[in-house]
Amino acid sequence: MISQINFVPGDIIRVHERVKEGDKSRIQVFEGTVLALKGRGENKSFTVMKIVGDVGVEKIFPIKSPNVEKVVVKEHSKGRVRRAKLYYKRLPRVNP
Repeated sequence: MISQINFVPGDIIRVHERVKEGDKSRIQVFEGTVLALKGRGENKSFTVMKIVGDVGVEKIFPIKSPNVEKVVVKEHSKGRVRRAKLYYKRLPRVNP
């Protein structure tokens, strides 16, 4: 469970998530760009997107989830992000 949020949309983060497989559990890391922070209080969640091959993969993580072990900020956004939701990053990319 995360105690405090130290990231904003546009940052690159690594989310350490507990995954249960049968009777065992392990930690899986999901690294990507924060697209949005939603909700307030107990209902707060954040959306992270990464590119695998040519496909974008998004995951929504609740802040108070016991499956989220920790969140590490790998890189803050290079400039000031002027949007609260970066949904324009979902657009398909055209190869030149």
